Amino acid sequence: MGIKIAILGAGGLRTPLILQAILLRQSRLALSELALMDIDGAQLDLIAALTAPLEAANPPRFHLLRTTSLEEALQGADYVITTFRVGGMAGRAIDERVALKHGVLGQETTGPGGFAMALRTLPVLLQVVQKMAQLCPQAWLINFANPAGLLAEAVVRVGGWQRSVGICDAPHTMRRAFAALLNAPPQEVLLDYFGLNHLGWIRRVLYQGENHLPRLLELIRQSDHVPGLPFSPTLITTLGMIPNEYLYYYYHTRQAVENILKAGISRGEQLAAWNESLFAELRALRAAEDYEGMLRAYQAYLKQRGQTYMVNESGQAHNLEQLDAALAESLSSEGYAGVALDLIEALNGHALRQMILNIPNQGAIQGMAADEVVEIPALVSGGAIQPLSIGDIPQHCLGLMQQVKAYERLTIEAAVQGSYAKALTALTLHPLVPGFEVAKLILDEYRERHGDLFPPLS
Repeated sequence: MGIKIAILGAGGLRTPLILQAILLRQSRLALSELALMDIDGAQLDLIAALTAPLEAANPPRFHLLRTTSLEEALQGADYVITTFRVGGMAGRAIDERVALKHGVLGQETTGPGGFAMALRTLPVLLQVVQKMAQLCPQAWLINFANPAGLLAEAVVRVGGWQRSVGICDAPHTMRRAFAALLNAPPQEVLLDYFGLNHLGWIRRVLYQGENHLPRLLELIRQSDHVPGLPFSPTLITTLGMIPNEYLYYYYHTRQAVENILKAGISRGEQLAAWNESLFAELRALRAAEDYEGMLRAYQAYLKQRGQTYMVNESGQAHNLEQLDAALAESLSSEGYAGVALDLIEALNGHALRQMILNIPNQGAIQGMAADEVVEIPALVSGGAIQPLSIGDIPQHCLGLMQQVKAYERLTIEAAVQGSYAKALTALTLHPLVPGFEVAKLILDEYRERHGDLFPPLS
C-alpha cells in the first residue's frame, strides 16, 4: 500500500512546483494519494487549471484529491506539508511596511516581519497539530511555512509533535552551488553547517574526504564577488566561514533598511502587486481555456521573481546568465519541493540521506539546549532523523543564536498565552529592533492593522 501526502495551503504559488516534482518522482515515492487542501476553493480551482498541462504530460498514477476540508485532507495521511500564509501576501506587506515606517528592517522572516508572521501563524498551525492527533497520529509534519525554525519549535514544544521537521531550501541551494564550483555530484558534497533557520554558517565544505572551504574562500577573494550571495569577499574571508544569505540583515542592517527605503517598495509589496497581476492573467487565460498560456505566464512570473530576489534589500542585481551554466542551474533547482521530497524518500527508507534540517538540537551544538530547534545536518533513513554532532562553535555565532532563540521562545509563549507583555519583550529583545520604545510602536500598530488575524493579547 502506498503513502498519502497532504499539502495544506495548496492554493498558493508553490503548489505547481511541488506537484511537478511529485509527478516526476511518483514511482520512487510509492504514492497512493495526494491531498491538496486550501481554505479558498476558488484559488484551489485556479491552481488546478494551471497545473493541468503538467498532469497531462505526466499523468498521476495516484488519487489526486482537491478539497477545502482540513479533515478530509488529513485523514490517514503519512506526511503533512504545511505551506500556508496566514493573512496572505497583503499581511506580509503590512509586516514589512510597519517596521520600515519606524526605521527597522522590513522583511518576511527576519526581525519584526517574522515576529508578526509567527503570531498570525502559530494558532493556525497548532490547530492543525491537534487535528493530526485525531486523524493521522503517525504522520510526519513537514513545515514550509515561515518563520520555519520558530514554527518547528512551537510544534515540538507546545504541540508535542515529535515527528516534525522544518525545512528551508537555502542550505541545500548552497550545497548544490558548491558542488557546481567543485565539479562534483551534489550528493557527494557535505556541508559542516550550523545555526538557526535563516541564521547559519558553513565552516567546512567536504568532498572526497577533504575540506574545500579554504580553496573556495581563495576563489572568492580572487574573483572579488560571491556568486548568489549578497556579501563582500572581505566579510567572508574575515569570518572564515560562509554565512547564510539572511545574515546580510544582521551584518548590513542599516544598509538593508536604506536600500529598501530607497527602492520605495518592500519585497512583500512588490510580490503582492505581481501576484494580483498574475492571478488576473491566469483567470483570463482559464476563461479562454488557454492552459498552456497559463503555464507560460506562471513561468515568466517565476523568472521575474527569481531575478529580483534580494535585489531591493542588497542593492545588487544578480544575473544568472553571467554565471557558469552548472552554477546557474544549481541556483534555480527544485527548491523547497526537492528538499521535502528528498526527506520523504529517505523517511520511507528509499535511501540514507544527509540533510540540513530544522530539528531539536539534542546535544549537537554545545551551548544550545537539547530541546531547542536548530538548523543542522542530520542523517535521515527509515522513519528516523538523527542529528549529527557539531560541537563547539564560534562564540559570536553562539551569542547571536542564543539571543534570537530567546526571542523565538518568548514569541511562542506570547501567542499561546495571549500575553502582550511577552510579545513586547520578545520584540524588544530581537537584535534588529533598536529598543523598547520602537518595539512598542511596532507591536501596537501590528495589532491595529492585522485585527482578528493577530491573537488576542492582554
